[in-house]
Amino acid sequence: MSQLRIAEIFGPTIQGEGALIGEPTVFVRTGGCDYRCTWCDSLHAVDTAYRQTWAVMPTDAVWQEVQRLSKGNPLTVSLSGGNPAIQDFTQLIALGHAKGYRFACETQGSIAKPWFSVLDTLVLSPKPPSSGETVDWTAFNACLQAATGAGKIVMKIVVFDDTDYAWARAAADKYPDLPLYLQPGNLEVDPEIAVDPQNLADKLLWLVDKTIADNWFVPRVLPQLHVLLWGNKRGV
Repeated sequence: MSQLRIAEIFGPTIQGEGALIGEPTVFVRTGGCDYRCTWCDSLHAVDTAYRQTWAVMPTDAVWQEVQRLSKGNPLTVSLSGGNPAIQDFTQLIALGHAKGYRFACETQGSIAKPWFSVLDTLVLSPKPPSSGETVDWTAFNACLQAATGAGKIVMKIVVFDDTDYAWARAAADKYPDLPLYLQPGNLEVDPEIAVDPQNLADKLLWLVDKTIADNWFVPRVLPQLHVLLWGNKRGV
């Protein structure tokens, strides 16, 4: 059995964003990432300063925990991070599929893996200029190629400002066949500080108004539902 570096496994809860928003889900959050986004909301799974809190687990132990949390009910398992594409989920996906579980993965599209092709949902989330990162579109294309055969492939972009918005439109033009989901960025990422629901609503309305005013009807504009419900608490 392969080994997986795990930051946390939690749920069932609901998926809070993107194509599967509202879907009952168990989350397997890996430790480690090749990006350092300025507004990262999961530093505990990214920054090596937290490495001592991560667990190296055999794949079958991860699978046992997924089954325990879900009480054996086949539901969606979300592979997240950090960047889950750093690791090898081939065996976990095979174990879950054999029992009727579905697998979704969200990654920035910087590392392609063969197991993308057996996912039920792949969410590619390239990071806009506000992240401080620069997207390697060649690597992104390799991820698309690796995902051939996956059940569903979508693109999700976080938008913080007008520059991000223009960048998102350009990215959508590059990949017109990918269903597109937009969400407003959230800078209130400290789990110890309560989020302001009105601030979140204002950001969402700003993004909705921009797309409608521009007659840009391609994306679905969604909130971060989990932030509205639980703020930035971990494990929900």
